[in-house]
Amino acid sequence: MKSGLVWLITASLTAAQPVADFRNIAAQVGLTQAFPNGGTSIKKYIIETTGSGIAFLDYDNDGYLDLFVVSGEGGSSRLYHNNGKGKFDDVTAGSGITVKGWGQGVCVGDFDNDGFTDILVTYWGQNALYRNIAGRRFEDVTARAHLTQPVARYNTGCAMLDYNRDGHLDLFIANYLQFDFATTPKPGANPFCYYRGTAVSCGPRGLPFASSLLYRNNGDGTFTDVSDSSGVSAPKQSYCLGVITGDFNRDGWPDIFVACDQTPSLLFINRKDGTFREEALLRGVALDQDGKALSGMGAAAADYDGDGWLDLFRTNFSDERETLYRNRGGGEFDDATAAAGLARNTRYVGWGCGFFDFDNDGWSDLMLVNGHVFPEVDRLKIDIHNAQRGIVYRNTGHGTFDDVSESAGFGILERHVSRGAAFGDFDNDGAIEIAINNQNEPPAFLKNFQRAPGNWVLLKLEGTRSNRSAIGAQVRLTAGDRTQIDEVRSGGSYLSQNDLRLHFGLAGATAIDSVEILWPSGKKQVERGLAVNRVIAIREKP
Repeated sequence: MKSGLVWLITASLTAAQPVADFRNIAAQVGLTQAFPNGGTSIKKYIIETTGSGIAFLDYDNDGYLDLFVVSGEGGSSRLYHNNGKGKFDDVTAGSGITVKGWGQGVCVGDFDNDGFTDILVTYWGQNALYRNIAGRRFEDVTARAHLTQPVARYNTGCAMLDYNRDGHLDLFIANYLQFDFATTPKPGANPFCYYRGTAVSCGPRGLPFASSLLYRNNGDGTFTDVSDSSGVSAPKQSYCLGVITGDFNRDGWPDIFVACDQTPSLLFINRKDGTFREEALLRGVALDQDGKALSGMGAAAADYDGDGWLDLFRTNFSDERETLYRNRGGGEFDDATAAAGLARNTRYVGWGCGFFDFDNDGWSDLMLVNGHVFPEVDRLKIDIHNAQRGIVYRNTGHGTFDDVSESAGFGILERHVSRGAAFGDFDNDGAIEIAINNQNEPPAFLKNFQRAPGNWVLLKLEGTRSNRSAIGAQVRLTAGDRTQIDEVRSGGSYLSQNDLRLHFGLAGATAIDSVEILWPSGKKQVERGLAVNRVIAIREKP
């Protein structure tokens, strides 16, 4: 009995040990502006519920990550410059960022290969493409680039990718549904306008479907709409939100996964001839293990189990599990949610998400941010709330995750109505920060004040024959007894943009044995003997 008591006490103390110390330092770093997104206690329309994203990018090439925050109606999307001293300066005025409205998502990339990162912002109504002018300001080139849409569209997740590998970044844009203030039913108008007996905003069920868009980069600053000819507009019964790209079948060509709300998710497989075929159901990522279509919002990709294949994660609605799809090889997936230990949290409405190695042990951990779509839920006095905390899962290195949310710091436990989340190292110290866009309040900015014990490296890739941003470049890094893979990508999470640089935790490795890069051009490049604990720039060799 005594030994059992000692074991119990020891286990309790071990469980109580903090694994991280994430704190919300948004005010300290200068993020005090609130971003409106519809009502706070009542939301009459679905357009008030879905926005908005947030982006890390280094727009002036000074080596420090800046921040772009998307706003809903009644506010202005804002650009913040990282001054390199631990703070952001609001530089929106004079930046050329002028479009306002129901902002949804953001993704970045150097679409004109001039060496400066450009910004695409999606809206209900009309998207905006901002060309970066030498890191000093931005110019709205939407019309000039032939991206004007003839009708108002509910544009959501986006990604820049070189789908035809011609060295120029193309644009993929998901669309949620067809929405119009004049014709959309009001709360309580039909059976699709209730939540647990309470009248709420209508949809998505009962509202007309929309289809996804693909714009081919012509290489002269303009784009051509190839949505129909490429096949991405073929699915006509999907409510599309989050977008993540990746070479999921490892054939050297980028594929596209789209998280869909209350309809089967989509996986567009690149056919290498300028077209895609939608194969989510065939490849196991359309539904959950019970054959049910869930309320997909955000999406992330990583090789969480270290087998050399990119796996997929999707956030969903409350009363649903999150979804982890394990790539068993060749782009064929199994639902590994329960087996991996991710089937417990069903009280949360998940949005932004990302794999990141917060302890630098060489295994991809996972975080998601949450917030309900119906503020009215608080009137019900149940265990589901409008403002919700985040969730952090620590990768055990054995194909499973532990929920360490309650020992990861007060910043994780703060309750917000969160949407987009972006992951990046804003102070270049080897620890990843998380920027979170919260509805109708300032963003959250989470920094881990518990120093990770492992070593690390940040790889900044630059294409020459490939697109300048190196989006789509696949990296295989070996250090000590661990080999890890990752890919440079635009978009992801929920309508958001992570650091384009690739972060690898290296555990106790004191040197990097090799970095193998498969560039989008098809060229392979190997770098050896790289140092650790630093940012390393690698340029594509001619």
